[in-house]
Amino acid sequence: MAEAPDLGAAGPRTGFVAIIGRPNVGKSTLLNALVGEHVSITSRKPQTTRVRVLGVLTRGAAPVTTQFIFIDTPGFQRRHRTMLTRRMNESINAALRDADVVVMVIDARGLTAEDRVLLDVLPADRGNVILVLNKTDALADRDQLLPRIAEAAARYPFAAVVPVSAEKRRQLSDLLVEIERRLPAGEPLFEADQFTDRSLRFLAAEAVREKAFRLLGDELPYGIAVTIERWSEDEHRAEIVATLLVDRDAHKGIVIGAGGAKLREIGRLARLDIEKLLGKPVYLQTHVRVRRGWSDDARALAGLGYE
Repeated sequence: MAEAPDLGAAGPRTGFVAIIGRPNVGKSTLLNALVGEHVSITSRKPQTTRVRVLGVLTRGAAPVTTQFIFIDTPGFQRRHRTMLTRRMNESINAALRDADVVVMVIDARGLTAEDRVLLDVLPADRGNVILVLNKTDALADRDQLLPRIAEAAARYPFAAVVPVSAEKRRQLSDLLVEIERRLPAGEPLFEADQFTDRSLRFLAAEAVREKAFRLLGDELPYGIAVTIERWSEDEHRAEIVATLLVDRDAHKGIVIGAGGAKLREIGRLARLDIEKLLGKPVYLQTHVRVRRGWSDDARALAGLGYE
């Protein structure tokens, strides 16, 4: 367990902040809003976030800087128990162990059974867990927050409670203040302009997967992954070949779509994001391949970075 920080200490602060919660409460949207970059992909489907992704925010100037190292964790899974989902849950436990501050995100519209399960696995002896009630913009009446806060507080002694709207970027500064107060003293671990620990190849693959999740909606179950087969670039442009992996023959046609329209649109939208990321024109080629049982295959998961 991390040592309790000196809340009155001056000087640089650096620490890891785990963002946890059930699927679809807006953890990745919150991370992106806090960091100010598109670090973690988002969609309305569970299992969008599959691995721990670090988002880095550095504020202030040396020698008095604060570096927030956010850990975007997968949503806690009780169903679809494959090797992939087991590893996703393991990554949540690891984040809880490693974090200096824990931010638990729930939907401001009310606790669910999945929220309560996660509340029960929070370490009982931690004084650094902040409750975030997200999506306050969806409430018709702000007074509805009070019973939600009371119910959660009755189940766990949160160090602070902060209502926010990650999508509308409301009250994020209040959340950063609460987090900063609990970060330990320490020098920055990342350069001031670095916003993630992930490689450009990883971010490009995630951009493709994000567009597939968004465009396919409920047509395709969770069995889709993306791998970068080839990457070449110079100062003027980049050429990338990405393959979307599905675990059933029937899914391949769904991803491709009539006349290849769906796959082309996935590639077009992903290319726009990758061009912003690289700051140059991108030629993106996309393919679809069937790889049965990849989500239960240790070698396949390692190759995809899901370790």
